[in-house]
Amino acid sequence: MSRLRDFKLPDLGEGLTEGEILQWMVAVGDEVTLNQPIVEVETAKAAVEVPSPFAGVVTAIHHEAGEVVDVGSVIISFDTEPGAGPLDLVPDPPNAEEGALIGEVGANGRTATLVGYGPKSGPAKRRARVDSPTPVVAEEAPPPETAARVSAAAVGQAAAQSQGAVTVLAKPPVRKLAKELGVDLTTLTGTGTGGVITRADVEAAGSLGSQAIPVAWEPGARERRIPVKGVRKMSAQAMVDSAFTAPHVTEFVTVDVTPTMELVTRLRALPDFADVKVTPLLLVAKALLLAVKRNPEINSTFTDSEIVVKSYVNLGIAAATPRGLLVPNIKDADRLSLVELGRALQDLVETARAGKTAPADMQSGTITITNIGVFGIDTGTPILNPGESAILAFGAVRPTPWVHEGEIAIRQVTQLALSFDHRNVDGALGSQFLADIARVLADPATALAWS
Repeated sequence: MSRLRDFKLPDLGEGLTEGEILQWMVAVGDEVTLNQPIVEVETAKAAVEVPSPFAGVVTAIHHEAGEVVDVGSVIISFDTEPGAGPLDLVPDPPNAEEGALIGEVGANGRTATLVGYGPKSGPAKRRARVDSPTPVVAEEAPPPETAARVSAAAVGQAAAQSQGAVTVLAKPPVRKLAKELGVDLTTLTGTGTGGVITRADVEAAGSLGSQAIPVAWEPGARERRIPVKGVRKMSAQAMVDSAFTAPHVTEFVTVDVTPTMELVTRLRALPDFADVKVTPLLLVAKALLLAVKRNPEINSTFTDSEIVVKSYVNLGIAAATPRGLLVPNIKDADRLSLVELGRALQDLVETARAGKTAPADMQSGTITITNIGVFGIDTGTPILNPGESAILAFGAVRPTPWVHEGEIAIRQVTQLALSFDHRNVDGALGSQFLADIARVLADPATALAWS
């Protein structure tokens, strides 16, 4: 007897309730191995590749790409013994041990998933039988063409919705397209098997409609609507919470960073940095870490009962990605050498831009840098990352007339802006911290004295 196993969407973070299916890496009929990545899911914290909890053949995919699925909902089914006969849903083994690997079952009766354990398995249930819409003689299998019509008709009927006296056969993606193009599905004759309306039918009707109907002023037709979900939703809520919880103060300083830019050029030529992308941001990060060492209370969290000063620096770097703003952080950045910091910074940015940042990499940050200079912006008033007390904005570096050694000269100049939580960071501490960063960037030799 073969075994049909359902896999439910696990909690991919800390208490998350839903996730969006970004893409399936397998299809019905594919044979998969244990822990093989099968689907990419975006939660409120990151996009995660979910491994298969079973080895076998995929028998059903229950949610398409683009759907938002509740944690605990079945997303895919497997036949763990393909070719062994009719499919049955079997319960998890009752004597499985806690601490199981992905796909194994713990003593608590739950299947080990990507993070922690999935929902507890219920009693065994037999999958409901689906009657064929066309009678089939038990002794004789229907010819291939008949079977194709039966399957298509079943799909069409499952997707059909009654509109007045007319029954429309169309899949959900086709209905969505029709809505976007303003096509009335009840006026179409489906060219698909069994009369199902296809994507081509809708596109053809939309094209004819655009030629036959004069263009009217309809703002909605020229608007693009972006759903607020996943990382974008989480980021928006975090910014609102931060802006209206912590009293922000922002201070600014303009710095001649010509010596820092010269040092960037020199470091790029050193063999030790051959595999490291040396940028001005790397030296700004190093300057900030040295300034934290001299002003440790800036690296803290304010609560209603206490101020928690951190003896470690998890340096957050704000990164703009296709899925919205992410702020992954480099753990224990203050313990890294300049070469190690450069590699960590390079990996962090590349991973974030690829949309592969893990939820753990965005947790427990202590202080943040936002590099707005890459967009050609001079300065701004950044909002604190929740739980942190300071964030530094690094503006564009520009050739600027500057008084240098008593004469006007063209120097490389930038602006730094520091926002801080005025509940636990007073003006003196914030000002001294920002001034220390500026001193290192104006004269990198200062770093030797403070290291």
